[in-house]
Amino acid sequence: MSDPRVRLAALVALAVLVSDQVAKAIVQATMSLHETIPLLPFFALSYVRNTGAAFGVLGSAPAAVRAPLFVGITLVAVGALVSFVRHTPGEQRGTVAALGGILGGAVGNLVCRLRYGEVVDFLDVHWRDLHWPAFNVADSAITVGVAVVLLSSFRDRKEANSTRSVGSLS
Repeated sequence: MSDPRVRLAALVALAVLVSDQVAKAIVQATMSLHETIPLLPFFALSYVRNTGAAFGVLGSAPAAVRAPLFVGITLVAVGALVSFVRHTPGEQRGTVAALGGILGGAVGNLVCRLRYGEVVDFLDVHWRDLHWPAFNVADSAITVGVAVVLLSSFRDRKEANSTRSVGSLS
């Protein structure tokens, strides 16, 4: 692992994985399933388990279908993320770190799926009776990582277009 991009992505992935697993362990040890602890008018800790993918998609599918499908998708995603890290220019450390966050989040949720057949969620953002689906540290890392990668790609595309425009004027 002499490639600094791979080291950075692995370090971020490990930090996300450890923080995700520790947070989930604390929730499981201190809360009852379906217990909610209000913290702010729009935020609570609510211990739930998600058998499906994002937003519960495929949650009602048989476990014999869900488990191999989710494991397979996660393994393909891990391979793709490692490839993206290796092909990202070294000076784009933010993008590499974001890819590491996505990787750590994917592995964090995979660990839950392998251990329990479902994912432990506990972060509950809501406004009165309107609730966003509960999520966890891994989901947060994936979401932030994807946002950073997308913003970075838009910025890079804009810079490339402006460089081409300036070059065509000379």
